[in-house]
Amino acid sequence: MLVVALTGGIGSGKSLVAQYFSELGARVIDADQLARAAIERGSSGFDEVVATFGDSILKNGDIDRKALGDLVFEDPQKLLALNRIVHPRVRELFESAVSLMRGDDILIYEIPLLFESGASPRFDYVITVESSDLSRRERLLQRGLKSYEIDARIAAQASNEQRASISDFVLRNDSSQNELLRAVEHLWEDVFPPLQRASD
Repeated sequence: MLVVALTGGIGSGKSLVAQYFSELGARVIDADQLARAAIERGSSGFDEVVATFGDSILKNGDIDRKALGDLVFEDPQKLLALNRIVHPRVRELFESAVSLMRGDDILIYEIPLLFESGASPRFDYVITVESSDLSRRERLLQRGLKSYEIDARIAAQASNEQRASISDFVLRNDSSQNELLRAVEHLWEDVFPPLQRASD
């Protein structure tokens, strides 16, 4: 069994890489999905977030993730406060998923804030997806983000150098999707099997 962290800056192409791994047979978990589950209505996380940030982040009784994001990305202290609520709950959900792994399972954990969380030592292998600033901005503009929103989100994340410093492999995503898929296949076919044998 192998537990692999997949990280990278916003707009780098992590989700596409995760999709390729899933198609090859990996079990993929997205930290953002766990973060949503950690603060969904009816949970203790929901109650704590609303108590901390107020009713202005609510929409139809649910947390409006865009409103919450706009609030915390403008203020590092608020982002820190949110992370203190969300990260322990996400960790618990992730550890529960890992406990269900068996045999030669490969789990890919898509975690944007790996460097920031200091969690890299918990993984067998760390992959960072990197892409040029221009490519990242183009992707994020296509998603509907405004330039100032992109600036705030990039500024709130670790730098390329910081992510590379905790990585076993840096996957460049500046060319075609076909080349990206070939790089993912190389990891799957050539890199992961020896790691699995070593972990047995």
